[in-house]
Parts: sequence; structure tokens; C-alpha cells
Amino acid sequence: MRTGKVATAVATASVSVALLAGCGGDSGDEGKPFAGQSADDIAAKAVEATRQAKSVHVKGDTRLEDGSTVTIDVSVDQEKNCQGTIGAGETRADVRHTDATLYLRGDEQYWRTALEQQPDAARKMAPKLQDKWVRMPANDASTAGVCDKQGFIAAMDEDESERRGMKRGSTTEVNGEEALKLTKDASGGEKLTLYVATEGEPYILKTTTEGGKNPGGVTFSEYGKTVDPQQPPADETVDMKELAGEQQT
Repeated sequence: MRTGKVATAVATASVSVALLAGCGGDSGDEGKPFAGQSADDIAAKAVEATRQAKSVHVKGDTRLEDGSTVTIDVSVDQEKNCQGTIGAGETRADVRHTDATLYLRGDEQYWRTALEQQPDAARKMAPKLQDKWVRMPANDASTAGVCDKQGFIAAMDEDESERRGMKRGSTTEVNGEEALKLTKDASGGEKLTLYVATEGEPYILKTTTEGGKNPGGVTFSEYGKTVDPQQPPADETVDMKELAGEQQT
């Protein structure tokens, strides 16, 4: 089954963050937020604070090279409890992860798109999957990363060569919170911006990528808020593995 777009929605949500995990650059002026700290120090602290947060709400979109857009609007915690929506192109699906099980609920078009590499399966299964909570196999590699907060935060620090050269900018507001801008002109015509909270923990509040092959933006909010998804009712749930087996018999 092709559910790679689901994982892609999560993975690409942090594309711009991955390039911003650390940075070299200017020191701040005394009396300003993060006085005396370089952009490298500030970004490193922001990544670590975000990693340590018990939970976060992630919302954003990224355009892929084929012109399609993936979106994410999910609350997730350290234990992989999560709920929200994900999307690819014009399709959307609700997502929940609770008790080590991932559930997706999309309309018929969502499942036809997800199964487009298997047209026979799409024709037979999509009508049965629409508007149901579909229980995904626990070992399905294509859904790895969905609702994995620590996984996509870890991606921020993957390539140290992409952590150099950011500069401190001015302070601004992100969803009502004061943030310091860190910016970088990267290869491929991209402009990367990281917004770091100046009060309380130095959480990442927003990242943006302008230009290049994957423009987009992601906001991070509701740090520490309890994420308590409810298990879908049994009569609204379909087991993907069992249904796929039925279609092969």
C-alpha cells in the first residue's frame, strides 16, 4: 500500500528546520535577547529545548519538487501520542496515534490517491476505507515517522555541514510570542529563517524556507500541552492488514 505520502507530510514539515539546526555567526548586543550569544549557540539551544519539550503542536506546509504540497497540523508528545490532520495535494486525512497504534481517516479520494500505484486495490478498497478510521500495521515502514516527535526533531541535527553561517536578525512576534530571527542565504537561492522564543525556554516557534526546490513554513506552538487522543470506536474502525488480506483471497 502506498502510504508514503503520509510519512512525507511529517518528514517534509521539518525540511527547513533540518537546515537550521545550528549556525555560526554574529554575537548579540548587550541588553538584547540572547545578549553575547552567537547564532550558533542560540540555534543549538533552540533545538535542544524543542527536543526536550514534552509535547508540541506542529503546523505547516512544504512544496515538493513535483509541485504538490504536503501539509501537517498535528499535536504530538514524547510518547508518540498524536492527533490532527495531514495532507498531500488536495487530499486530507485525520490522524491519531494512541496505544502504539496509528489510525487514519480520509475520504475516498484520499485512499484512491494513497493507493494509486495499485489501481485494482484502489478500486476495491477505497470505497470501504472512506470515512473509516483505518488501523495501520504497526510494522508498516511507510508510516514510520508519523507522530514521531523525536524522530523529526532529530532530523534537524542530521547534517552538520548545513549548520553554518546564520546571522542574528531583529525580534518579531510569532503567534503573539516574541521571537528572535536567525537567517541564512543558502545554496540554490534559498533563504532560511528560524524564529526562536526570547522568553522562557528558547523553543523554536517557526521556520521558513523561501525559494529553492522546497519552499514552505512550519510553526511550533502549544509546548507542554497534554495530547490525549481517543481510540476510535470499534464500529468506525477498519484493519488495513485484514482488509488487504481479504482482497487477495
